[in-house]
Amino acid sequence: MFKTDVYITRRTRLHKLMKSGIALFPGNVEAPMNYPANTYHFRQDSDFLYFFGLDMPGFAGLMDFDSGEDLIFGNDVDMEDIIWMGPQPTVRDLALKCGITNTAPLAKLDDMVKDALSKKRTIHFLPPYRAETKMTLGALLKENPCQMKTLASAELIKAVVSLRSVKEKAEIKEIESALDIAGEMHVTAMKMCKPGVREQKIFGVLEGIALSKGAGTAFPIILSINGQTLHNHNHGNILKKGRMMVTDAGAESKLHYASDITRTTPVGGKFSSRQKDIYKIVLEANTESIKTARTGMTNKELHLNACRIIASSLKDLGLMKGNVDEAVKAGAHALFMPHGLGHMMGLDVHDMEGLGENYVGYSDDVKRSDQFGLAFLRFALPFKPGHVFTVEPGIYFIPELIDQWNTEGRFRDFINYKKVEKWKDFGGVRIEDNVLITEKGSKLLGKPIPKTIRDIEETCS
Repeated sequence: MFKTDVYITRRTRLHKLMKSGIALFPGNVEAPMNYPANTYHFRQDSDFLYFFGLDMPGFAGLMDFDSGEDLIFGNDVDMEDIIWMGPQPTVRDLALKCGITNTAPLAKLDDMVKDALSKKRTIHFLPPYRAETKMTLGALLKENPCQMKTLASAELIKAVVSLRSVKEKAEIKEIESALDIAGEMHVTAMKMCKPGVREQKIFGVLEGIALSKGAGTAFPIILSINGQTLHNHNHGNILKKGRMMVTDAGAESKLHYASDITRTTPVGGKFSSRQKDIYKIVLEANTESIKTARTGMTNKELHLNACRIIASSLKDLGLMKGNVDEAVKAGAHALFMPHGLGHMMGLDVHDMEGLGENYVGYSDDVKRSDQFGLAFLRFALPFKPGHVFTVEPGIYFIPELIDQWNTEGRFRDFINYKKVEKWKDFGGVRIEDNVLITEKGSKLLGKPIPKTIRDIEETCS
């Protein structure tokens, strides 16, 4: 946990943002894999971690915005628990670590909610994403559990997003800790990227590093020679010379802050001339975006700048044609980069995505585009000091998408389908880094992880 003052300050700031009512913050509970006693690895709810810090199942937090009180609900262990788990701290002792003196058994939460309902007080809660939490909230509020997401408090969502979006110094330190682990994961992957090696072997080693150094992976590892599939979780291929391995992997720090890095490595450690052509384009889009990012600039602007770099360079290779600005405005480049440039990061690898992407990355003034490719941009707002986000341009040759667009005659003024046809066996390239927005510009977080052609080839040798 962070120091006690961190949690007190966060809750105090939330109290100031909210007008009245109470807010419920159910922590996560154990979830069974295949029978009740055999559970998945426990991961605490990120909002509960942010405000209360207790990284164990079976707790709930409550904030009363009228009285200013904060409470923790949970049950002390009994002798049976001690036999299986050993002695445990009391709920009161745990609550004191996050600066709360008011505690009660979990069953008392129902009484407090009943009292609030009888007095017609506003009860705020965030959108639940787990079935267990939906059931708990439904039972407490006497509502249909299936309606919990739509009944969530927009006021509370906006307040929490405003707090969690700007990272504290302690949070940035945790993200850099997670990046240290990610760096080891990616360098290891590069050194193992040799012909004849099964993807699953590399995947297993990387997951082991994340578990041995931190709190495990921040998301399921993406590792494949079929990099044209953006989120490829199939690790069954045998590495072959002439292919490239896309590795999108990150770790969680011990306090559950995420890192998210992507590197693309040629199998055998040497880029071919053809691979270099595409890799250099993606690298330029990555490095120029990091240099350009600054306070006040929107992520949408940064995204479109990267798309213009990609479209212009693909035009130089003869894969695109026509006016680059018009091509990007029309969305023709999305044949090759059908995703957004990046997303916010923090306690979630896609930070606060569970609260609703449009609350996190859009506003009443900035609406999400419905254009293919641009519609997948998760964050389009202006950058502020303290924002942490990914920069992850890519170029992909997706045979099915190429065939569909060609058959439909889409963007023939901008795409040279005859030449693109010869690249359908290429796969994909993505390069991703994690960036902090500062008062003066941006800062690449973490120690450098090899990404130039020379550095990757030297690492692989």
